[in-house]
Amino acid sequence: MDKYLNKIIKGDCIEILKDIPENSVDLIFADPPYNLQLQGDLYRPNQTRVDGVNDKWDQYSSFEEYDQFTYDWLKSCKRVLKKDGTIWVIGSYHNIFRVGKIMQDLGFWTLNDVIWIKTNPMPNFKGTRFNNTQETLIWATKSQKSKYTFHYKSMKAFGDDKQMRSDWYIPICNGKERIKLNGKKAHSTQKPEALLYRIIVATSNPGDIVLDPFIGSGTTGAVAKKLGRNFIGIEKENVYIKIANENAKIFNYNFQLA
Repeated sequence: MDKYLNKIIKGDCIEILKDIPENSVDLIFADPPYNLQLQGDLYRPNQTRVDGVNDKWDQYSSFEEYDQFTYDWLKSCKRVLKKDGTIWVIGSYHNIFRVGKIMQDLGFWTLNDVIWIKTNPMPNFKGTRFNNTQETLIWATKSQKSKYTFHYKSMKAFGDDKQMRSDWYIPICNGKERIKLNGKKAHSTQKPEALLYRIIVATSNPGDIVLDPFIGSGTTGAVAKKLGRNFIGIEKENVYIKIANENAKIFNYNFQLA
């Protein structure tokens, strides 16, 4: 287990998870492909192209293929999660309902669905739908009997000593937080530090192991280290591993490869 701690493991998460010991991880944050099913490029009214999610890793031939992929990685995550651990999975309306159904089929017990409301969302350029301002996070335990970690008082401190609600108003990455390559965003789905900070503080303890099976730009690992947790990151793409190290420099930390 020690050979994986605080490192990024290059490879497919379903295969890598087979080598991680059973019941060894305290918290999982998963930001899987959303299967957005985009039909061609999207343009603004001034005819400039929107830099959206058109990566190959987000493309699936059918819902059946996507569902099988989702089942496989979630099943592997459940195996390595401790009996009292919890998992967070984030998604959009394109995939989160399919993910939730599969989580229930696998025996996960849902604690909350948290709505991340983006205070600076991308507009609906065509004006054909409502402006989509949110993503959904499912927070679940390994089973209904799990004695999970939840720092209720710490979360009250975020909101002037009031119970933290399940609607979280957090801006998307922009400015210095957004990592760029050649003037363009380096990772199409980079999540904000504030989102991971809240999740890790709320549902883990110092010294815990936080697993991200799709670590991408590395925010989960960087925030985990900042908060005194250990992490395990898995990533298939070399370019994202390089981006993760750029992200980590914000926290004066360099990732290592397992």
